[in-house]
Amino acid sequence: MVASGRLLYSSSMARDFYEVLGVGRTATDDEVRRAHRKLAKQFHPDRNKAPEAATRFAEIQEAYEVLSDSARRTRYDQFGHSGVSGAGGAPSGTGQGGGPWQNVSHEDLEEMLGGLGGIGDFFRGSGPAGSTRPRTRGPVSRTGESISLDIVVDFLTAALGGVRNVSLQDASGKAVSIDVKIPAGVPSGGTVRLAGKGHPGTGGGAAGDLLLHVTAAPHPWFTRDGLDIAVEVPITMAEAALGASVEVPLLKGTISMKVPPGTSSGKRLRVAGRGIAPTMGPPGDFYAVIQVVAPSALSESDASALRDIGTRLGDPRQNRWR
Repeated sequence: MVASGRLLYSSSMARDFYEVLGVGRTATDDEVRRAHRKLAKQFHPDRNKAPEAATRFAEIQEAYEVLSDSARRTRYDQFGHSGVSGAGGAPSGTGQGGGPWQNVSHEDLEEMLGGLGGIGDFFRGSGPAGSTRPRTRGPVSRTGESISLDIVVDFLTAALGGVRNVSLQDASGKAVSIDVKIPAGVPSGGTVRLAGKGHPGTGGGAAGDLLLHVTAAPHPWFTRDGLDIAVEVPITMAEAALGASVEVPLLKGTISMKVPPGTSSGKRLRVAGRGIAPTMGPPGDFYAVIQVVAPSALSESDASALRDIGTRLGDPRQNRWR
Protein backbone atom coordinates (compact mmCIF):
# COMPACT_ATOMS: atom_id res chain seq x y z
CA MET A 1 0.00 0.00 0.00
CA VAL A 2 1.30 3.42 -0.93
CA ALA A 3 0.89 6.28 1.54
CA SER A 4 0.29 9.61 -0.16
CA GLY A 5 2.45 12.45 1.10
CA ARG A 6 1.43 16.09 1.03
CA LEU A 7 3.52 19.24 1.13
CA LEU A 8 3.14 20.95 4.48
CA TYR A 9 1.30 23.96 3.08
CA SER A 10 -1.54 21.73 1.90
CA SER A 11 -2.38 20.43 5.37
CA SER A 12 -5.55 21.72 7.06
CA MET A 13 -4.48 20.91 10.64
CA ALA A 14 -2.90 23.38 13.09
CA ARG A 15 0.77 23.61 12.21
CA ASP A 16 3.93 24.75 13.88
CA PHE A 17 4.52 28.40 12.94
CA TYR A 18 8.23 27.78 12.33
CA GLU A 19 7.35 25.02 9.85
CA VAL A 20 4.84 27.35 8.15
CA LEU A 21 7.62 29.86 7.39
CA GLY A 22 10.25 27.17 6.80
CA VAL A 23 12.68 28.49 9.44
CA GLY A 24 14.28 26.96 12.51
CA ARG A 25 13.41 27.89 16.07
CA THR A 26 16.67 29.83 16.38
CA ALA A 27 15.91 31.95 13.29
CA THR A 28 16.76 35.63 13.61
CA ASP A 29 14.17 38.38 13.10
CA ASP A 30 15.74 39.10 9.71
CA GLU A 31 15.48 35.45 8.65
CA VAL A 32 11.81 35.39 9.69
CA ARG A 33 11.14 38.57 7.67
CA ARG A 34 12.88 37.21 4.57
CA ALA A 35 11.02 33.89 4.76
CA HIS A 36 7.69 35.71 5.16
CA ARG A 37 8.36 38.06 2.27
CA LYS A 38 9.25 35.18 -0.06
CA LEU A 39 6.24 33.02 0.86
CA ALA A 40 3.75 35.90 0.91
CA LYS A 41 4.82 36.86 -2.59
CA GLN A 42 4.50 33.25 -3.77
CA PHE A 43 1.05 32.58 -2.30
CA HIS A 44 -0.67 35.99 -2.46
CA PRO A 45 -4.17 35.27 -3.88
CA ASP A 46 -3.82 38.12 -6.39
CA ARG A 47 -0.91 36.25 -8.01
CA ASN A 48 -1.48 32.60 -7.12
CA LYS A 49 -4.82 31.25 -8.36
CA ALA A 50 -4.37 27.76 -6.85
CA PRO A 51 -7.44 26.66 -4.85
CA GLU A 52 -5.55 26.59 -1.54
CA ALA A 53 -3.46 29.72 -2.07
CA ALA A 54 -5.74 31.94 0.05
CA THR A 55 -5.67 29.48 2.95
CA ARG A 56 -1.89 29.13 2.70
CA PHE A 57 -1.47 32.93 2.56
CA ALA A 58 -3.60 33.39 5.70
CA GLU A 59 -1.52 30.73 7.46
CA ILE A 60 1.71 32.50 6.50
CA GLN A 61 0.37 35.84 7.79
CA GLU A 62 -0.72 34.31 11.09
CA ALA A 63 2.67 32.70 11.64
CA TYR A 64 4.51 35.93 10.82
CA GLU A 65 2.34 38.03 13.15
CA VAL A 66 3.37 35.78 16.04
CA LEU A 67 7.05 35.17 15.23
CA SER A 68 7.76 38.82 14.35
CA ASP A 69 6.52 39.98 17.77
CA SER A 70 9.15 39.15 20.41
CA ALA A 71 6.64 38.92 23.28
CA ARG A 72 4.19 36.70 21.38
CA ARG A 73 7.05 34.58 20.04
CA THR A 74 8.31 33.97 23.58
CA ARG A 75 4.82 32.87 24.67
CA TYR A 76 4.51 30.65 21.62
CA ASP A 77 7.90 29.02 22.26
CA GLN A 78 6.82 28.29 25.84
CA PHE A 79 3.15 27.35 25.49
CA GLY A 80 2.59 26.60 21.78
CA HIS A 81 -0.59 27.75 20.02
CA SER A 82 -2.52 28.17 23.26
CA GLY A 83 0.06 30.73 24.36
CA VAL A 84 -0.87 33.17 21.57
CA SER A 85 -4.62 32.60 21.34
CA GLY A 86 -7.16 34.58 23.29
CA ALA A 87 -5.68 35.99 26.47
CA GLY A 88 -2.13 34.83 25.88
CA GLY A 89 -2.73 31.17 26.64
CA ALA A 90 -4.37 31.52 30.08
CA PRO A 91 -7.06 28.82 30.49
CA SER A 92 -10.68 29.86 30.80
CA GLY A 93 -13.30 28.45 33.15
CA THR A 94 -11.82 29.56 36.49
CA GLY A 95 -14.82 31.70 37.27
CA GLN A 96 -12.36 34.42 38.32
CA GLY A 97 -10.22 37.01 36.63
CA GLY A 98 -7.06 34.98 36.24
CA GLY A 99 -6.00 33.56 39.59
CA PRO A 100 -3.12 31.16 40.12
CA TRP A 101 -3.62 29.58 36.66
CA GLN A 102 -3.30 32.84 34.76
CA ASN A 103 0.05 32.05 33.08
CA VAL A 104 -0.36 28.30 32.70
CA SER A 105 -1.23 26.79 29.31
CA HIS A 106 -3.98 24.20 28.80
CA GLU A 107 -1.38 21.55 28.01
CA ASP A 108 0.69 22.22 31.15
CA LEU A 109 -2.41 22.39 33.35
CA GLU A 110 -3.71 19.04 32.09
CA GLU A 111 -0.27 17.58 32.77
CA MET A 112 -0.38 18.88 36.36
CA LEU A 113 -3.90 17.48 36.86
CA GLY A 114 -2.57 14.04 35.98
CA GLY A 115 -5.47 12.94 33.78
CA LEU A 116 -8.34 14.20 35.97
CA GLY A 117 -10.35 15.26 32.95
CA GLY A 118 -11.10 18.47 31.08
CA ILE A 119 -9.97 21.79 32.52
CA GLY A 120 -13.53 23.10 32.67
CA ASP A 121 -14.66 20.03 34.64
CA PHE A 122 -11.82 20.56 37.11
CA PHE A 123 -12.97 24.06 38.00
CA ARG A 124 -16.71 23.35 37.88
CA GLY A 125 -16.43 20.32 40.17
CA SER A 126 -19.47 18.58 41.59
CA GLY A 127 -19.65 20.06 45.10
CA PRO A 128 -21.28 23.20 46.51
CA ALA A 129 -21.32 26.50 44.64
CA GLY A 130 -17.83 27.89 44.29
CA SER A 131 -16.19 24.52 45.00
CA THR A 132 -13.12 23.66 42.97
CA ARG A 133 -13.11 19.95 43.85
CA PRO A 134 -12.18 18.04 40.67
CA ARG A 135 -14.48 15.50 39.05
CA THR A 136 -12.57 12.41 37.94
CA ARG A 137 -13.03 11.15 34.38
CA GLY A 138 -11.07 8.91 32.01
CA PRO A 139 -7.52 9.52 30.80
CA VAL A 140 -6.75 12.67 28.81
CA SER A 141 -6.78 12.17 25.04
CA ARG A 142 -3.42 13.01 23.49
CA THR A 143 -2.20 13.09 19.91
CA GLY A 144 0.73 10.79 19.19
CA GLU A 145 4.19 12.15 18.56
CA SER A 146 5.26 12.90 15.00
CA ILE A 147 8.22 11.15 13.40
CA SER A 148 10.78 13.18 11.44
CA LEU A 149 13.04 11.59 8.83
CA ASP A 150 15.62 12.97 6.41
CA ILE A 151 15.41 11.32 2.98
CA VAL A 152 17.23 11.77 -0.32
CA VAL A 153 15.31 11.38 -3.59
CA ASP A 154 16.58 11.56 -7.13
CA PHE A 155 16.09 14.78 -9.10
CA LEU A 156 13.32 13.47 -11.37
CA THR A 157 11.28 12.02 -8.49
CA ALA A 158 11.33 15.41 -6.74
CA ALA A 159 10.37 17.16 -9.99
CA LEU A 160 7.82 14.72 -11.43
CA GLY A 161 6.66 12.88 -8.32
CA GLY A 162 6.97 9.18 -7.61
CA VAL A 163 7.09 6.50 -4.94
CA ARG A 164 9.87 6.20 -2.36
CA ASN A 165 10.26 3.33 0.10
CA VAL A 166 10.94 4.57 3.63
CA SER A 167 12.15 2.53 6.61
CA LEU A 168 11.44 3.68 10.17
CA GLN A 169 10.81 2.42 13.69
CA ASP A 170 7.35 2.32 15.23
CA ALA A 171 6.57 3.23 18.85
CA SER A 172 7.66 -0.24 20.03
CA GLY A 173 11.02 0.02 18.24
CA LYS A 174 10.05 -2.43 15.52
CA ALA A 175 11.40 -1.70 12.03
CA VAL A 176 8.68 -1.05 9.46
CA SER A 177 8.82 -0.16 5.78
CA ILE A 178 6.24 1.84 3.84
CA ASP A 179 5.94 3.15 0.29
CA VAL A 180 5.43 6.92 0.22
CA LYS A 181 4.03 8.87 -2.72
CA ILE A 182 6.22 11.93 -3.21
CA PRO A 183 4.19 14.82 -4.70
CA ALA A 184 5.43 16.44 -7.90
CA GLY A 185 7.40 19.65 -7.40
CA VAL A 186 8.64 19.10 -3.85
CA PRO A 187 11.71 21.36 -3.45
CA SER A 188 15.05 20.25 -2.06
CA GLY A 189 14.84 21.19 1.60
CA GLY A 190 11.04 20.89 1.60
CA THR A 191 8.96 18.73 3.93
CA VAL A 192 6.27 16.20 3.06
CA ARG A 193 3.68 15.40 5.74
CA LEU A 194 1.92 12.04 5.95
CA ALA A 195 -0.98 12.50 8.34
CA GLY A 196 -1.49 9.72 10.88
CA LYS A 197 1.71 7.82 10.02
CA GLY A 198 3.53 8.78 13.22
CA HIS A 199 3.31 7.26 16.71
CA PRO A 200 -0.17 6.28 17.95
CA GLY A 201 -2.08 8.57 20.29
CA THR A 202 -3.24 7.77 23.83
CA GLY A 203 -6.69 7.90 25.35
CA GLY A 204 -8.29 7.71 21.94
CA GLY A 205 -6.15 10.52 20.51
CA ALA A 206 -5.16 10.63 16.84
CA ALA A 207 -1.85 9.26 15.65
CA GLY A 208 0.97 11.71 14.97
CA ASP A 209 2.34 12.52 11.53
CA LEU A 210 5.36 11.36 9.55
CA LEU A 211 7.44 14.33 8.43
CA LEU A 212 9.84 13.64 5.58
CA HIS A 213 12.51 16.30 5.11
CA VAL A 214 13.49 15.95 1.45
CA THR A 215 16.85 16.51 -0.20
CA ALA A 216 16.85 16.22 -4.00
CA ALA A 217 20.00 14.78 -5.55
CA PRO A 218 21.56 16.77 -8.43
CA HIS A 219 20.93 15.79 -12.06
CA PRO A 220 23.68 15.25 -14.65
CA TRP A 221 22.40 18.03 -16.92
CA PHE A 222 19.19 19.58 -15.57
CA THR A 223 19.23 22.38 -13.00
CA ARG A 224 16.25 23.77 -11.13
CA ASP A 225 15.16 27.24 -10.00
CA GLY A 226 11.82 26.94 -8.25
CA LEU A 227 9.56 25.33 -10.85
CA ASP A 228 11.78 26.32 -13.80
CA ILE A 229 14.16 23.84 -15.41
CA ALA A 230 17.30 24.74 -17.38
CA VAL A 231 19.75 22.72 -19.46
CA GLU A 232 22.94 23.81 -21.20
CA VAL A 233 22.86 23.21 -24.98
CA PRO A 234 26.23 23.22 -26.80
CA ILE A 235 26.23 24.38 -30.43
CA THR A 236 28.95 24.91 -33.02
CA MET A 237 30.26 28.26 -34.22
CA ALA A 238 28.54 27.66 -37.55
CA GLU A 239 25.19 26.91 -35.86
CA ALA A 240 25.55 30.03 -33.74
CA ALA A 241 26.33 32.22 -36.74
CA LEU A 242 23.86 30.75 -39.24
CA GLY A 243 21.11 29.45 -36.97
CA ALA A 244 20.05 25.83 -36.53
CA SER A 245 17.39 23.45 -35.25
CA VAL A 246 18.60 21.27 -32.36
CA GLU A 247 17.04 18.45 -30.31
CA VAL A 248 16.89 19.28 -26.61
CA PRO A 249 15.87 16.92 -23.73
CA LEU A 250 12.92 17.88 -21.52
CA LEU A 251 11.90 16.37 -18.18
CA LYS A 252 9.73 14.10 -20.32
CA GLY A 253 10.71 13.52 -23.95
CA THR A 254 12.53 15.96 -26.23
CA ILE A 255 11.77 19.07 -28.25
CA SER A 256 13.21 20.55 -31.46
CA MET A 257 14.31 24.14 -30.78
CA LYS A 258 15.24 26.79 -33.33
CA VAL A 259 18.46 28.64 -32.58
CA PRO A 260 18.27 32.08 -34.25
CA PRO A 261 21.22 33.21 -36.44
CA GLY A 262 23.77 35.24 -34.48
CA THR A 263 23.11 33.52 -31.13
CA SER A 264 25.81 34.02 -28.49
CA SER A 265 26.76 31.90 -25.47
CA GLY A 266 24.48 32.46 -22.50
CA LYS A 267 21.37 33.08 -24.62
CA ARG A 268 18.32 31.53 -22.90
CA LEU A 269 15.64 30.08 -25.14
CA ARG A 270 12.35 29.64 -23.28
CA VAL A 271 9.63 27.01 -23.68
CA ALA A 272 6.62 28.15 -21.62
CA GLY A 273 4.95 25.63 -19.31
CA ARG A 274 7.40 22.77 -19.88
CA GLY A 275 9.15 22.99 -16.53
CA ILE A 276 7.91 21.34 -13.33
CA ALA A 277 4.14 20.85 -13.07
CA PRO A 278 3.39 20.82 -9.30
CA THR A 279 0.46 19.08 -7.64
CA MET A 280 -1.19 22.50 -7.28
CA GLY A 281 -0.73 25.65 -9.33
CA PRO A 282 0.65 26.47 -12.79
CA PRO A 283 3.78 24.78 -14.18
CA GLY A 284 7.18 26.39 -14.52
CA ASP A 285 9.08 27.06 -17.75
CA PHE A 286 11.91 25.29 -19.52
CA TYR A 287 15.09 27.10 -20.63
CA ALA A 288 17.77 26.00 -23.09
CA VAL A 289 20.96 27.88 -22.21
CA ILE A 290 23.14 28.17 -25.30
CA GLN A 291 26.87 27.46 -25.10
CA VAL A 292 28.89 28.14 -28.27
CA VAL A 293 31.72 25.61 -28.51
CA ALA A 294 34.86 26.61 -30.42
CA PRO A 295 36.70 23.79 -32.20
CA SER A 296 39.81 22.55 -30.39
CA ALA A 297 41.59 21.52 -33.61
CA LEU A 298 41.34 22.84 -37.19
CA SER A 299 42.87 21.80 -40.44
CA GLU A 300 45.10 24.37 -42.08
CA SER A 301 42.48 25.06 -44.75
CA ASP A 302 39.72 25.57 -42.15
CA ALA A 303 41.96 27.80 -40.05
CA SER A 304 42.80 29.85 -43.13
CA ALA A 305 39.12 30.18 -43.99
CA LEU A 306 38.28 31.35 -40.46
CA ARG A 307 41.10 33.92 -40.50
CA ASP A 308 39.77 35.21 -43.79
CA ILE A 309 36.25 35.49 -42.38
CA GLY A 310 37.60 37.10 -39.21
CA THR A 311 39.14 39.96 -41.15
CA ARG A 312 35.70 40.83 -42.51
CA LEU A 313 33.88 40.66 -39.17
CA GLY A 314 33.46 43.69 -36.95
CA ASP A 315 35.28 43.99 -33.65
CA PRO A 316 32.78 43.07 -30.89
CA ARG A 317 34.91 44.93 -28.31
CA GLN A 318 34.97 48.20 -30.18
CA ASN A 319 33.92 51.05 -27.86
CA ARG A 320 32.83 48.51 -25.21
CA TRP A 321 35.05 49.88 -22.44
CA ARG A 322 35.26 53.49 -23.55
